[in-house]
Amino acid sequence: METETATRWLSDAEQCAWRTHLDVNKLLTHQLEKDLQPFGLTMNDYEILVNLSESEGRRMRMSDLAATTLQSKSRLSHQITRMEAAGLVRREHCESDRRGLFAVLTDTGMATMQEVAPHHVESVRKHFIDLLSPEALAELRASLTPVAEHLHGHRGRP
Repeated sequence: METETATRWLSDAEQCAWRTHLDVNKLLTHQLEKDLQPFGLTMNDYEILVNLSESEGRRMRMSDLAATTLQSKSRLSHQITRMEAAGLVRREHCESDRRGLFAVLTDTGMATMQEVAPHHVESVRKHFIDLLSPEALAELRASLTPVAEHLHGHRGRP
């Protein structure tokens, strides 16, 4: 016989914290997207540029890039196609695995990254970092680290 467990509803304080988190996440992402628009980039584009610029040889296997950016392989493929058309990235075949493909940051993509990064960092500062004290930032990091670790452990699981 199965035992029913009662739903553990959120308290008023928990509900408020949860909804504030959702609001901040949604509004901040929207603002950062808006601040990237003059450069013709989305947050997803920028995330790909960052990952490639920080990778050895400015390249990543498409499957690894999809996993890192939490995108389906199909969605990433469409996005890379758009970014290829803009000259930001190119695809290369993997010599050791005929089925494998790399996304490679082009010189144009790197130049774009170098142009956009200072503006993006300023946007992050203006709309997030500079609004919090160093102590609040440290507390936020300490508070969110267990959540991030938990979720990283559940990636790919139902």
